[in-house]
Amino acid sequence: MPRFTVHIRDEWLAVPCRDTSKTIQWLGQEALKRYIKNKPDNGGITAVKDTRFVVRRCQGLGLLDVDDTIEDVLEDNDFVELAIEGDTMSPDFIPCEPGVSHLYPYTCWIFYISLDGNSLTSTDLINLGRGLYKIKLTPEAERKVVQSRELLDTIVKENKVVYGITTGFGKFARTVIPVSVGNPLSPERTRMLLALRINVLAKGHSGVSLETLQAMIQAFNASCLSFVPEKGTVGASGDLAPLSHLALGLMGEGKMWSPTSGWADAKYVLEAHGLKPISLKPKEGLALINGTQMITSLGAEAVERAQAIAQQADIIAALTLEVLKGTTKAFDSDIHALRPHPGQIEVAQRFRSLLDSDHHPSQIAESHRFCDRVQDAYTMRCCPQVHGIANDTIAFVQNIINTEINSATDNPMVFAERGETISGGNFHGEYPAKALDFLAIAVHELASISERRIERLCNPSLSELPAFLVNEGGLNSGFMIAHCTAAALVSENKVLCHPSSVDSLSTSAATEDHVSMGGWAARKALRVIEHVEQVLAIELLAACQGIEFLRPLRTTTPLEKVYELVRSVVKPWIKDRFMSPDIEAVHRLLLDQKVWNVAKPYIEKYQTEYIPESRPVSPTAFSLDSPASPRKRVRHE
Repeated sequence: MPRFTVHIRDEWLAVPCRDTSKTIQWLGQEALKRYIKNKPDNGGITAVKDTRFVVRRCQGLGLLDVDDTIEDVLEDNDFVELAIEGDTMSPDFIPCEPGVSHLYPYTCWIFYISLDGNSLTSTDLINLGRGLYKIKLTPEAERKVVQSRELLDTIVKENKVVYGITTGFGKFARTVIPVSVGNPLSPERTRMLLALRINVLAKGHSGVSLETLQAMIQAFNASCLSFVPEKGTVGASGDLAPLSHLALGLMGEGKMWSPTSGWADAKYVLEAHGLKPISLKPKEGLALINGTQMITSLGAEAVERAQAIAQQADIIAALTLEVLKGTTKAFDSDIHALRPHPGQIEVAQRFRSLLDSDHHPSQIAESHRFCDRVQDAYTMRCCPQVHGIANDTIAFVQNIINTEINSATDNPMVFAERGETISGGNFHGEYPAKALDFLAIAVHELASISERRIERLCNPSLSELPAFLVNEGGLNSGFMIAHCTAAALVSENKVLCHPSSVDSLSTSAATEDHVSMGGWAARKALRVIEHVEQVLAIELLAACQGIEFLRPLRTTTPLEKVYELVRSVVKPWIKDRFMSPDIEAVHRLLLDQKVWNVAKPYIEKYQTEYIPESRPVSPTAFSLDSPASPRKRVRHE
């Protein structure tokens, strides 16, 4: 028999329906009857038939016409919200897309990722969060999980005293953090958190049973996701509060989200997907809540987005340099070989692949070939040095995050091959906490230097372009306020870059007397990176607007492709208009890495066609006029 779950005020009610040709009005009245049945005062409702209400889907919050038939607008096991006229939204009702806006649309899965606890990457984790894959265990992982569980069952059978297995593990396991601690993680981030916890348990050193682990995998594959507050972790012993909430939903308690139901009581969401709540065995409480997966899953998103924006920052800066008629000489490979930091060398190479050369001539560059300017400002000339350290820091952090992704971080650890359990401190989040503080500081600099380039683009005394990149200044303010926005975001980042991991507060009656504060390190790193993306979106808009004033001259082929991409979503700035949609459209291009994808083929072709940069450096390796040099033509020095 079809059944529907209806949310009224503070309760979820299951309403069976033998005849789906009945109307939504009938469904609402039937739900109201069930609601008032056990209320001493009938819930303040005097007569069901006279009660006015609206009905909306939990997923998407779309309103339903009360005269429509159930079979036309709902499917079996759908979740709906009934709002009685005069009521406000139920205090415990959570919209289906709370808090952080989703980076990616929900998609249906096609492929599987096999987890073994050793080979998951940050890129894999992002794709799992986006819903591109289902999960399964490798046979070897299943074997290890079974072995470690058999050891724990033996310990329990023999009545040995072992922390967390035959003893309690503190009052925190019975304490639920209230919803007011923070908005829930988005479904994408909760999927990442759940997938990472499954991966860690798959290592076979946590003692969780295969039955429990398979139940977690089934919940992930059905996208049944617990309500996990974004705040509440100090990063040691691991991420106890958020991981407790993750486990709570799997146990059928608290709230859960699924694409079908939106937010609803966990037991109803699980039941609607044919799943049963997890029943915990000895040690499984600790196995589910002790570890650094909250910090690490958010850190994985942060480092992936940081890498994407750092690559595209080089392209945007190169376009700005073209508009400001800068020189390419500062990117000569011999200069950077004398200070051979990998990031610096890589950034300089990208600039050479995009800017004026025999391979990609630029009419704009040719127009100022014999100008009298001696050298460029640091914000253009020093891009390899400034952008380069950001690249090297991202690589450093990515290595730590990928190591953490495949690490067993709960306590105690189970060593089936040794036949013993050992208490340790792998749950401490200092590694990802410190790394994510470093990440925020390094990536922030991409926005700091970008904002100064925006200033140069907008300032006619520095750019030789119209003030604020618009004709009829005064009547039009052009990019004046956009530059103010960029400056505000950079200033906010300066505060957010203060490292959270330098702080520590003793918790748990001084047993946990040093903590990492890694949860805040991860969350603020994401905020810093989002601000960086937005500042660079503004610079890209400004650089493309500058191109308009240099026409009919054209820049290099790869940079023209970038310009065309931007113009496919944002038209030139002729007179003042609402700029926020333009910034958001270009921000979306950066999030989707479309700017990188347009320029990438030209960067890769340059790398394959020219002499490798790793050759020994000699003052006479080649001159700027030699056939071997990709930069034979020289601009101002």
